[in-house]
Amino acid sequence: MDDLIAHPDGIYALDSGYERPQLAAIHLIVEEGRVAVVDTGTNASVPRVLTALARLGVAPEAVEWVMLTHIHLDHAGGAGSLMCALPAAKLLVHPRGIRHMVDPSKLWEGTAAVYGPERAFALYGRLVGVDPERIEPATDGLALRLGERGFRILDTPGHALHHVCIWDERARAFFTGDTFGLSYRELDVEGRPSVLPTTTPTQFDPAALHGSIDRMLDYLPSAMYLTHFSRVTEVERLAADMHRLIDTMVAVARAARGHGVARHIEILAGLEELIREEAERQGWTLPEAELFELLRNDLDLNAQGLGVWLDHARAAEAVPT
Repeated sequence: MDDLIAHPDGIYALDSGYERPQLAAIHLIVEEGRVAVVDTGTNASVPRVLTALARLGVAPEAVEWVMLTHIHLDHAGGAGSLMCALPAAKLLVHPRGIRHMVDPSKLWEGTAAVYGPERAFALYGRLVGVDPERIEPATDGLALRLGERGFRILDTPGHALHHVCIWDERARAFFTGDTFGLSYRELDVEGRPSVLPTTTPTQFDPAALHGSIDRMLDYLPSAMYLTHFSRVTEVERLAADMHRLIDTMVAVARAARGHGVARHIEILAGLEELIREEAERQGWTLPEAELFELLRNDLDLNAQGLGVWLDHARAAEAVPT
């Protein structure tokens, strides 16, 4: 399978090599010999990016922008190393993420707390900081250009407070990171994709996520470019599925009893039942054992994130008004 997929409007999806094929994409936008890279994958993805640039006939010096949708390490872990290889590039990152790109030590500590230090190092390697003079804050409404091609930045919380989505005026499409969910190519039915929200720790906010999705829909996008995994169309149908599933996942969390591990197991069981129902609704053909093997890690992280959100929500509800 080719790990560089050509899409319309000079957009290419590069498989980052993260964990398994077609799990995480790095998007390359080529415009008049200039290049923007959206998300970077991990340190191990950097040689893939440089090879893809060579295949496209552009030098590393032609990359003007490295745009991060957010700073979770499957999206941004390779940013520091990649910037070392792209001498003319500026790094675009949410203002909340800048200090973590300059000094990634706190980012590493948070990741190690979720995955454990050994697995975190195996997945992401040693993080490299970025010179602050090469960083551009991705503020809400920011307009920028790649040659004659325009982009606009939207602050899109819900998955994370440090998340932006990038509107591509030429393609009339958004690069959505995780805000528009995950789309597993293994679940496509005759080319018809599905999406699933991601509620991973620690900043899931369902109300904000609903608002971010609706804000993107106001632009009438023709396509969404997800990091997991790349281009989807039928945007209105998928947005309706996202809204429905966000509410269902919140209901699963609120119905869980107890605390700690017992509650986590109950939330996880509720998410598994949701997946069974969604498999029937969408007509997924993957056998159930393979389906849950595919989704196992993501469901566990989603259950963790829902637990964190539930604790915050109940604490807020307990505060007298």
